[in-house]
Amino acid sequence: MRSMTGYGRGVAERGAARVTVELRSVNHRFLDLKLRGAVSAAVEDAVAQRVRERVERGAVAGTIRVERAGPGAAVRVDRALATEIHGQLAALAAELGLPAPGLRDVITQPGVLAIADPTGEGDVDAAAAAAAAATTALDALVTMRAAEGANLARDLRSRIDAVGRTFDALAAATVEAAASARDRLHERVARLLEGTAGVEATRLAQEIAVMADRADVTEELVRARSHLAQLAAALAGDGASGAIGRRFDFLVQELGREINTLGAKSTAAVIAQLVVEAKTELEKIREQIQNLE
Repeated sequence: MRSMTGYGRGVAERGAARVTVELRSVNHRFLDLKLRGAVSAAVEDAVAQRVRERVERGAVAGTIRVERAGPGAAVRVDRALATEIHGQLAALAAELGLPAPGLRDVITQPGVLAIADPTGEGDVDAAAAAAAAATTALDALVTMRAAEGANLARDLRSRIDAVGRTFDALAAATVEAAASARDRLHERVARLLEGTAGVEATRLAQEIAVMADRADVTEELVRARSHLAQLAAALAGDGASGAIGRRFDFLVQELGREINTLGAKSTAAVIAQLVVEAKTELEKIREQIQNLE
């Protein structure tokens, strides 16, 4: 199990190319990959392919820096782009009352500087180096995500256990509440019918049983416990790879439905309090699983 939070950095050299790749990942429902750097499409594709092979979910922001050396390499400056960027930055600085931008502010923008390689060999070397650097960065990122995932798993286990204990208390409370509700119904009906005739005892008992059955939450508790058991099993299953976070999302959503129904069907104060406790823990579980891959 892995979280979606992590960082990794890798550096690799191939031929005259030296490539540095930095990757950062945070929560996201799907894989959202964004790479920055004045690099060729081949270099960017090499990094993107490695990331997609090893990351299923998360917003991944990557920075790629390529350095080349050798007689075949030459620096190219996109003067038109540099002029446009400088103009935009200068206008923004004036609007905000800040100092005018300098050369460093312009040349560090993507696309302003590029390394030209007339032989074409440097681009191949850079792509190979980028793939190797991305692999190293991903090794570190995945390791960090696994460590974060282990911490999350421990916290989730304790919260799942807490919800299970609340369900045990709810099961006991519902038995007492059902018996108490039946007794109150008998008393109220007896007072209402006191001195009257023509009401069959059997019919009265049937009506009371129907009303009590509507307040019964046994089925909701059974389903809720089933969802909770599946959560615990998914958490314990080291082999349950893949997008486990999505499975957790579904189970927590269904668990919430059952708890809401359970609370709506019962008017007993003790059950209402236990339902609140279960909802509180469930919301904490919901927050934690948002960071699971």
